Amino acid sequence: MNHTFIVLLEFYPKWLQLSRENRNEKAQSLLAIINKYPNISVRFFDAEAFPGANYTDFAIYETTDIAGYHFMWEEIRDTNLYTEGYFKIKDVIFGVEDAFKAFEKQKGIA
Repeated sequence: MNHTFIVLLEFYPKWLQLSRENRNEKAQSLLAIINKYPNISVRFFDAEAFPGANYTDFAIYETTDIAGYHFMWEEIRDTNLYTEGYFKIKDVIFGVEDAFKAFEKQKGIA
């Protein structure tokens, strides 16, 4: 089954104080971790230009590998991007794509 995580992020002014070149370098180190997990796809979205949100960015992760997803975040949390307070995870929305269909198939309903 395909699992989807919408991760709401808040990047702090400390991040914005970095030069764009430095931000891009740090982002590449983050992507290097993500790319170690080929069963995880990710898309990034900038959201701070829209009022009313308690987050500045969000990412959508899709995977069939829950353990890999968890291990990826363990690695990310060990980076200086996370430990030095450049950003924080504000919330995670989790869902399983078409889970009801898998349930119905298992129960012989469909």
